[in-house]
Amino acid sequence: MQIGYKLFAEDVAPKELIRRAVEAERAGFDFVEISDHFHPWLPEHAHSSFAWAILSAIAAQTTTLRFATGVTCPSIRYHPAIVAQAAATLQIISDGRFTLGVGAGERLSERIVGQGWPEVGDRHARFREALEIIRLLWSGGTHSYRGEHLRLEDARVYDLPERLPEIVVAAGGPQAAALAAELGDGIFSTDPDASLVDAWTSAGGSGPRYAEAPTAYAADARAGAEAAHRRFRFGSLGWKVLAELPDPVAFDQATQAVRVEDMEEAFACGPDVERHVEVVTQFVDAGFDHVALMDASEDPDAFMTFFSDELGPRLRSL
Repeated sequence: MQIGYKLFAEDVAPKELIRRAVEAERAGFDFVEISDHFHPWLPEHAHSSFAWAILSAIAAQTTTLRFATGVTCPSIRYHPAIVAQAAATLQIISDGRFTLGVGAGERLSERIVGQGWPEVGDRHARFREALEIIRLLWSGGTHSYRGEHLRLEDARVYDLPERLPEIVVAAGGPQAAALAAELGDGIFSTDPDASLVDAWTSAGGSGPRYAEAPTAYAADARAGAEAAHRRFRFGSLGWKVLAELPDPVAFDQATQAVRVEDMEEAFACGPDVERHVEVVTQFVDAGFDHVALMDASEDPDAFMTFFSDELGPRLRSL
């Protein structure tokens, strides 16, 4: 199993994200994964830097740490040709340490380019076309593409790495799992759902299985739950809501009923190693082999020490 650290770009300033990645390598994490949004989820967050610039800096300041987008939407705010070029370049400058995590996106960030927010069927169709374009450009040579939603005209990615990045596709149901099996090299989820992994493997999927485990290291469970509530209460809304709300104010209003106690139940809160292991084990038992710790800690350096000294060795034994 590979253990990662989530770089939550919506709540952390750009230089601090880079520093945390460097510290994650020192602490023994295998990879980091960064969110890629234009807007933050909640008013408290107040950040949302350009993930690709952050990843380039991480590539320059680390040597063994792998890193991934978690996840990028390659079909609305970005054209897939730009994502194909960016991912290929990052794979070259990192000596093969990059993984392209992709998903169908959320209204929160994708609507900002003025193309509206497609209904779910159309955006999944766009997403498929985007993956086809990325694969086409990574095959080498000059290509055009005419889809129902996306087009490409005489485009070529000149700098291609010897080994292409793996594409890990976010999936929340069997249809997306089938797409991940067809056009991806792996699958990504935020839920410990074994049926999703089963649907992916039944459709022919093989490769890495990424997930995010909710943790909130703190001096006690209550403090951890309060930190998780401030940073991650939006996650309790469920994917259908997460994909549709337009801005941080809407997310703030939608999460008024979410309690600190709800976060304590969902997250591994506090300093108890076994509680953290219990939460991560749910994902391991569901079949995931790349688990990023989505830690809500107020003190990331204390969490890094906790991981290095106590939690990491226990997770390695799973």
